[in-house]
Amino acid sequence: MDFASLMSKEIAKAKPKAESAPADRAAPGKYMRRADVEAERQKAYLAEQKELEEKRAAKAAEKRKREEDAAEEARIRDEKRRKLEEDTRRRREETAKEEERKRRKRLGLPELKEDESADASADGDAEDDIPDGELIEKLRALGEPAILFGESHKGRLRRHKKLTTVVSKGPIPTTIQMVDEKDMKVDGTMPKDKEARRYLFRQLASYFTMVLREWEMALAQEERRDTFESRAAVTAMIQSRENMTPLFRKLEKDDLDDDILEPVIEIVKAAQERRYVDANDGYLRLSIGKAAWPIGVTMVGIHERSAREKLHDGERGHVMGDEVTRKYLQSIKRCLTFAQVRWPPEDIRQLMG
Repeated sequence: MDFASLMSKEIAKAKPKAESAPADRAAPGKYMRRADVEAERQKAYLAEQKELEEKRAAKAAEKRKREEDAAEEARIRDEKRRKLEEDTRRRREETAKEEERKRRKRLGLPELKEDESADASADGDAEDDIPDGELIEKLRALGEPAILFGESHKGRLRRHKKLTTVVSKGPIPTTIQMVDEKDMKVDGTMPKDKEARRYLFRQLASYFTMVLREWEMALAQEERRDTFESRAAVTAMIQSRENMTPLFRKLEKDDLDDDILEPVIEIVKAAQERRYVDANDGYLRLSIGKAAWPIGVTMVGIHERSAREKLHDGERGHVMGDEVTRKYLQSIKRCLTFAQVRWPPEDIRQLMG
């Protein structure tokens, strides 16, 4: 071997293989087009979004199933409670009937009948009685069963009366039929006959209902409701509405004493005429009265009992002694305070302080 061939062999050993580079460049997948890369990225994004959507749908379905299960459990719980209350009421009525039967037997009284055990006040007067045929037709016209199992004529009459009793939809639900606003103005006199007295009660109930409804609407339209003053105003309105409920019940039953009714008429008449100072004076006369208050003077003679009797001589009992009366009288005062803002007087001197 000559020197030239030996050198060529050594040089060939030292050189890198040039054939490997084209093979590497020709390897599939090393270089990709930008469109292919974007398509792969879009495909991966869509797959990820689809997976997230499936997870959200699964969570929503699970939440909906939990809510449905909770609603079903609440319904079953309410149904059980209702059945338990009905069973308890039925057992209590049966126990009361059994005790009444034993008492009558012990006293030698006649056996208690089913009609006698019902509430006598719900039977109505003889003038409210309806013939049985006409009563059945009226019940059918109302979409009610004509005759229930074991129901007597009085029972059907009570059921018809309950169905036809109109309850006004206002701040305080009541069976008093309201009058129009133009007929609310009272004349300030104490009625004598029964019909005039009932109409007066309708006027009073309509006026207080109007004031309470306007009060609720004014608070509902108030913009700032998260302040302490707004919450206090709402609380005062709710308390006034609840405290005036006994007054409406007394108006329904014509059970309001004349000693309270007459000053209330005076207060309402002055408020309707926008004489709020005079209405406040009437409220003070009703709530405080004219009796001498023993402030510093407890004896006007040497005998204590006769002295105290002289302090309150000729005065009626104080109305504020009754908690229920005190609350609805204070609610009337709150209604006056709102009324002078809602319907301000023409004379500024009639504004209460």
